[in-house]
Amino acid sequence: MIPINKVTSDSACRTFLSNDVSFASFINAVVFEGEQLIRPENLVRYENDTAFIINDSKRIEDKKRRRDIVVKSDINGIYCILGVEHQSSVDQAMVVRCAIYEMLEYLKQLENKEYKRLVPQIMVAFYTGPKKWNVPVKLSDYFEIPEELKKYFNDWKIILVDVKEMDTSKIKDEQTRYFIEAIQAMYKGDYIKLHQKRKMNTNNLIYAAIITGSLDMIKDIVEGDEMDMCEGMERMAEGFRKEGEARGELKEKQNMLNELLKVKLGSLSSNLEKQLSNTSIEKLNVLTRHIFNVNNEEDVLKLIN
Repeated sequence: MIPINKVTSDSACRTFLSNDVSFASFINAVVFEGEQLIRPENLVRYENDTAFIINDSKRIEDKKRRRDIVVKSDINGIYCILGVEHQSSVDQAMVVRCAIYEMLEYLKQLENKEYKRLVPQIMVAFYTGPKKWNVPVKLSDYFEIPEELKKYFNDWKIILVDVKEMDTSKIKDEQTRYFIEAIQAMYKGDYIKLHQKRKMNTNNLIYAAIITGSLDMIKDIVEGDEMDMCEGMERMAEGFRKEGEARGELKEKQNMLNELLKVKLGSLSSNLEKQLSNTSIEKLNVLTRHIFNVNNEEDVLKLIN
């Protein structure tokens, strides 16, 4: 099993998509509407380092960037470059970044003269964060363009795929489909929705949990190479229910003590109210047992600190 304490959201997604079957299934679903144009056995890993120079009055700096997953394959006998750039958070500069990556790749092809003609690129920005993507997806989103210039303006757009909105029915490989559905269910908190009896690769479930920040909920349920997805999700749901109940109990206790202390002391300072809101249930229980011995705010602070 993978050392989950060392895996980030970015590395989890990169590792998952490094599997040729998963990559091909993902690209076929989001680019080709489920048509199986890309075959995993035809994928060849592609060197994707890109270098550029930032030159201004204050610095001259050589920058090197590496895109997440880039492969070369053929579509109906024509070679092309396919890539995925993973985003775990909303990035205002994503359109410009992708434009730079692609144009530098074309420049590299022209300079090394490896091909008689340039190899076309299709790059997908795969967003797996919890928030809505609310920043530009094309170059023209950044500014206003005079009407007279619109027909001359070269726009640039990205293929943005939000994991929360993916149509999983177009994903043919079942493990890839389960992975996306697990992420969607974790974000929605709707674990019971995945009710079908099916086996999911345990590492993929861990990757989905890392991406959604749900890792603490599955640490005690993953075992072996595969797990029953329905059982796993039900156990995760139970974990969230218990966590929710604990939060509810804590809030109820805080509210009760606030009212009792106001009756006993007349009023509470904002500092004390803030400290009470950050106090553990154990400390609040201690305060409850000694509430009749409290004569001022200092007595309260001694009990909860």
